[in-house]
Amino acid sequence: ALVVCPASLVYNWAEEIARFAPGLKALVVSGTRGQRRKLLKSSESFDFLITSYDLLKRDIDVYGEKQFEWQIIDEAQYIKNARSAAAKSVKLVHAVHRVALTGTPIENRLSELWSIFDFLMPGFLYGYESFRRRFELPISKGGDPRATEELKNMISPFVLRRKKTDVLKDLPDKLEEVHYAGFEEEQRKLYDSQVMRISNLIDSEEANIDKSKIEILAELTKIRQICCDPGLLFEDYKGGSAKREACLELIQSAIDGGHKMLLFSQFTSMLAILEQDLQKEGIQYYTITGSTPKEERIKRVKAFNSDAVPVFLISLKAGGTGLNLTGADVVIHYDPWWNQAAQDQATDRTHRIGQTKNVTVFKLIAKDTIEEKILRLQESKKELSDSVLSGETRSLGSMTKDELKELLGV
Repeated sequence: ALVVCPASLVYNWAEEIARFAPGLKALVVSGTRGQRRKLLKSSESFDFLITSYDLLKRDIDVYGEKQFEWQIIDEAQYIKNARSAAAKSVKLVHAVHRVALTGTPIENRLSELWSIFDFLMPGFLYGYESFRRRFELPISKGGDPRATEELKNMISPFVLRRKKTDVLKDLPDKLEEVHYAGFEEEQRKLYDSQVMRISNLIDSEEANIDKSKIEILAELTKIRQICCDPGLLFEDYKGGSAKREACLELIQSAIDGGHKMLLFSQFTSMLAILEQDLQKEGIQYYTITGSTPKEERIKRVKAFNSDAVPVFLISLKAGGTGLNLTGADVVIHYDPWWNQAAQDQATDRTHRIGQTKNVTVFKLIAKDTIEEKILRLQESKKELSDSVLSGETRSLGSMTKDELKELLGV
């Protein structure tokens, strides 16, 4: 099977397959052009190939030569423009069965629905010009009930629709999801270089790791900042930022779904970068950091709980406790907090008495980094205490070289 999805979701697909179908092997096809070609050559032993729309476009000559049993496209609104390279490339893949997943099959125009069906069942809704004359123009211009009913009857056997209200009774009151983001080449190089630097530092301290605890802590912080956005460390950095891009997609998706959200980060400098992104996209927001006066905090909390502003950016240490923000039903943890209890306290700003909606919590994790190691340690109940990374002498000094290197994955 071939899964095609936005770049920010490729690792989520791999993780979900491992979770729900551990007997099946999934291969994420990413990396440089050479690396992707090498992976594709040795892909026959895998049950799933997972790639992004962008990489499929670049590698369509290879995929076009393959035969798949299933082709699944996620966030299918990515092919809403039938003339786009993304739409053309997914339609060139040979597959016996095709599935399209989307919460928004029609965002603006009926032509978007036609494009998705042109992928699923080419010709079923006729050629586009015929579809336009028969359905799109009569429905969009005059609301023609006969054309509407005919189109509905044609597509309904092939659409499985679920509204949130239909399944609400089956949803937990708090749904937690890990959202993985994979580095592009430039960000990966910076990260690996920093890991090597701290690994050498750890190896050089033969006598006592406590001797260099301050320097090690500083290097650990740099690693975490590279995961968040290399721009936190390097002013002239012009490359991509995997988590930042994934976060903005998540915010836009939540807004499109009518949700209000809290976004926590332990780095106020990261919140400042996200503020610029939100301003650029014309998205309204509030902020609370350590410098926000107490009276102003109360004012902003009250406003957020009652108005339509969709995003609240909060410094985790400054706003992790003492706030009642039940106006939100989505929580995004931009970077993992080392003490799970502190992270849960932040989530409980909205998941508390007075909340009438289900709360969805997203943890953004950079794939194959220290963040993933921390997450696994937490999940296996080997929590790192908050004091380890806040620089308290005893906890950092008690970690052995092997424990630190395991944390780094070296």
